[in-house]
Amino acid sequence: MGHVFPRNSKAPPIKAGRGQGVYLFDESGKAYLNCGDAAVSCLGHSDEHVTNAVKKQMDQMAFAHTGFFTSDPAEKLAEKLVTLAPQGLDRVYFVSGGSEAMEAALKLARQYFVEIDQPDRRHIIARKQSYHGNTLGALATGGNVWRRERFAPLLIDVSHVAPCYAYRGKKAAESEADFLAGLIAEIEAEIERLGPENVMAFVAEPVVGATLGAVPAVEGYFARVREVCDRHGILLILDEVMCGMGRTDTMFAFEQENICPDICVVAKGLGAGYQPIGAMLCSAQIYSVIRDGSGYFQHGHTYVGHPVACAAGLAVLERLTDDGVMARVPTLGETLRRELDSAFGQHPNIGDIRGRGLFQGIEFVADRETKQPFAAGQKVHSKLKSAAFEAGLICYPMGGTVDGVDGDHVLLAPPFIVDEGQIDELVGKLGKAIGTVLNSE
Repeated sequence: MGHVFPRNSKAPPIKAGRGQGVYLFDESGKAYLNCGDAAVSCLGHSDEHVTNAVKKQMDQMAFAHTGFFTSDPAEKLAEKLVTLAPQGLDRVYFVSGGSEAMEAALKLARQYFVEIDQPDRRHIIARKQSYHGNTLGALATGGNVWRRERFAPLLIDVSHVAPCYAYRGKKAAESEADFLAGLIAEIEAEIERLGPENVMAFVAEPVVGATLGAVPAVEGYFARVREVCDRHGILLILDEVMCGMGRTDTMFAFEQENICPDICVVAKGLGAGYQPIGAMLCSAQIYSVIRDGSGYFQHGHTYVGHPVACAAGLAVLERLTDDGVMARVPTLGETLRRELDSAFGQHPNIGDIRGRGLFQGIEFVADRETKQPFAAGQKVHSKLKSAAFEAGLICYPMGGTVDGVDGDHVLLAPPFIVDEGQIDELVGKLGKAIGTVLNSE
């Protein structure tokens, strides 16, 4: 690897050579079905409409600092995002990725309350087993033990309540209504403990990605959360970095909850891997407070609103909406779920298969009846990643599913251009990897 600092110095990665459609190829020419690059490549690789848009913008103007200029790609992309968003989100702030988008959301929430003369509002409530990014503010907001522990002395204090994780959280004899009531009661209790006048925001992923493996909320959860936030004057921030941009059947995952947040963050699928881009969307109310107050959002990065990145994002949305690529997701998602259920639904070491659209997760257990997870030391997720990669499948396994330490799952996020034959290939290669790993445990 020469002088590149790899993610894992004890297991440096092989070199990727090219991408085409749903496949990546290493430098030897081996093909890998790409269903696990953190839900980024929604259009697969080498999409001509997007690459041509990037080339055209680079020929015209590569960069213009937003301290002086806006650009046509940024203006057009913002307009398209707001047009696609449910009524309520009105302004867009562009950044270079999901973590930056979450940092911008947190800082905007804080500045909003300062400008409306409620400076005591500083506390954030998020959920355990969540992931909101790797910069310090975003990492503090996330509730994943493994990611946080090494950097804990550097992190701000954030409250974490239980996730809406019915497979683990709902008792066998408990109704869904009682399960939901308990979750909301815990949020209310934490608000009372902190003092409602001191709470700034509640942060959540509509469908939890990396740390739980495509877990949607039970019906009515987010409507109740929205009501609680409104009653106490708390901002609702929804993190759709992974689950948004059509990944879970609708452009924004929260559309299926019949609510609208005050702030929403998106990234991965917005650029589809063609350029690094993320975005924070906020309500007209929040924007107007800044505009009519100080007039200046005290935040920024050099590459905010980068013209080439915005040109790529606009081209991606054109493919998803104007060309109908996103419309394929519900049917293909049903096909993927059906195939997963058929292949693994009765497997003795698979406890749960869940998700929405082309965002599906499988949770592995040592005992299906008791839901006992494999011991962390067995590193089942790590072995699955290696075995799947060897079989020619890129998936997204993670450990610590249950509590940040124990538990294993795999997240599957194929490109929206996948076909039914490639879904068969995905399930077949995953089955081979599961057999290799679990037969050895």
